[in-house]
Parts: sequence; C-alpha cells; structure tokens
Amino acid sequence: MSAQPVDIQIFGRSLRVNCPPEQREALSKAAEELDRRLQDLKIRTRVSNTEQLVFIAALNICYELEQEKHKTSDYAASMEQRIRTLQKTLEQALLEQGRNPERTGLKFE
Repeated sequence: MSAQPVDIQIFGRSLRVNCPPEQREALSKAAEELDRRLQDLKIRTRVSNTEQLVFIAALNICYELEQEKHKTSDYAASMEQRIRTLQKTLEQALLEQGRNPERTGLKFE
C-alpha cells in the first residue's frame, strides 16, 4: 500500500502530503481539526503571526497528548490491579472448593 499525494488546506494554505489511501479520511479530519484550532487561537490570542500560532497549537496538542497518556497509564494500572484482585479471589475460591468438595456435592477422584 503505497502513499499517494493528497492536497489539504490548513489556515489558508494548501499543502500536498503523501498518505496511504486508507488513511485519507483521517488525514482530512486531522487537517480540519488543526485548521479549527489555529483559527480559534488567532481569535483568542490576537496573535497574527502564523508561525507563532502554529507553535502554540503544537504545544497545546502535545500537552493534551501527554495528559491522555497519563490517563491511559493510570487506567491501565487500575485495570491491572483489578485483574490481580479478581485472580486472587478466584484462586482463593478454587482452593476453598478443593478443600471442601462436599459443600457443592462435587467429588474429585
């Protein structure tokens, strides 16, 4: 799957970038989001220098990405702890059942 040139518009500028055909829609959405962020920043900050706006947007996006990484890491750690607790609970239940087979009417031979 080779990349093909795709034209996108960001902040009034046309760019041609190579993109695999199956990722074209995602690229288009990303370009729209970046354009929206730049337009919003221009209004909020009253900065008209395109280069400054791009750097501010990049910093904001990197900050948001870092926050999402932390949330994902925290969530993964929480899930790992829950899985360990569930495993211990299951192991304990199996041990207790193995010690008392008559409780459930099961007999091991």
